[in-house]
Amino acid sequence: MTRLRKNNLHELLPTLRQPVFGICLGMQLLFEASDEGQTQCLAIIPGRAARFAEAPGRPVPHMGWNTLDIERDSALLNGLEMEDYAYFVHSYALPVTGATVASTRYGAPFTACVEWRNFFGAQFHPERSAAVGARVLQNFLAIRMPNE
Repeated sequence: MTRLRKNNLHELLPTLRQPVFGICLGMQLLFEASDEGQTQCLAIIPGRAARFAEAPGRPVPHMGWNTLDIERDSALLNGLEMEDYAYFVHSYALPVTGATVASTRYGAPFTACVEWRNFFGAQFHPERSAAVGARVLQNFLAIRMPNE
């Protein structure tokens, strides 16, 4: 956020009307805030990222393959199926909210993908998620917004 503010992108990004895709930290920045340094983010999507609680068998960061639970239809998820696997590497996560289109679990459920107006996001890394990730990237590139 420091870099976005330094370059006045924190003012520009929320005004964009074309599809915008945030990956991992980029998805978290679309939300209101993060517990990481008590950071105020772009506030495009309601919600706050919180650090995972460490537990036996659940180290932080959450790193590795995990399944996707599709919560509702989204152009971002066309062609994906329940429990397809994606690759995650992160220490902070967003709760499941009205913007969530796919979730997963690491202890508790959290948001894996979002769609909010023209803003899309994936907490996982599509570039490391084999065919599922390639499909998500193809789907995003095919999204057209009205009046675009």
